[in-house]
Amino acid sequence: MHALKNIISVKLILVIIILFPASSFACACGCNIFSVGGRWMMPISPGFRLFLTYNYMKQNQNWNGWNNAASELNENKIILTDFYTVNVQYMANRNWGITLEAPVWNRFFKTTADDGTLTSVDHLSSGDIRLMGMYTGISEDMSTGIQFGLKLPTGPFNLSLMDRDTQIGTGTTDLLLGAYQMSQDKGWGWNAQELWQHALNPRDGYRPGDSFDLSFGAHYDNLLNEFKIVPMMQLEASYRSSDSGVNADPSNTGYFRLYLSPGIEVKFNEKIQLFADVKIPVATHVSGYQLVAPVLLDVTVGYQL
Repeated sequence: MHALKNIISVKLILVIIILFPASSFACACGCNIFSVGGRWMMPISPGFRLFLTYNYMKQNQNWNGWNNAASELNENKIILTDFYTVNVQYMANRNWGITLEAPVWNRFFKTTADDGTLTSVDHLSSGDIRLMGMYTGISEDMSTGIQFGLKLPTGPFNLSLMDRDTQIGTGTTDLLLGAYQMSQDKGWGWNAQELWQHALNPRDGYRPGDSFDLSFGAHYDNLLNEFKIVPMMQLEASYRSSDSGVNADPSNTGYFRLYLSPGIEVKFNEKIQLFADVKIPVATHVSGYQLVAPVLLDVTVGYQL
């Protein structure tokens, strides 16, 4: 019976992925990949869990199609972003839970002004909050879950000298649908997660493209167990369709990126854990000309309340 439930849960995830195919992304090529994480974001017991996450992205490479392009072909020159996110997760029981993500972005943006000179801005602001429910009653060990919720328009979308696709907020309310699966056997474990995001409405002549993120990861608990260090490797894919609306730039938005992501999990004790990984692009395709990051950094501290 347990094996049958596992087969059904895997099929359910595949159905979700098929029904909600990859159809979008935002943030001048790359932000939403942080929306899917490793197994640390997947609940394993009832109660509260708190996560503090720092992500860093330096977008300084101009890209066109599958290839690097000359910087003079893009009026935007560099985007530096520090992402700070507080994630509160509460599982009321082994079946139902809720997650609140509250981000803060610090973004530096250098671009070309109308007179041809370089100009820059630096904005620090809270971003778009995500509120998501979780159902983990598919399997007895909570290894399979379905996620559903909304991204709220809480971040600013009219900051000076920034295009709509580089703003901290989108101004739109977005539907979020996802699923995950994890398994453990004799030290080896694997996990899979997907998240689809769809804007329910345009705002001020702008509608971000849909986004779809998918990750597959593996880890081995027994290799450095005496040091409480777990090495892991993930393959992550991000797809975003082009933005739309009179204030959008559909010709220069939308992309696909594939990342290889080595990382570690450090277990300080039963309550405190640290997770870190580096996302290295192995394939990139963008529409038009866009700035991309050669590497993305991700560090999370988790605490079981």
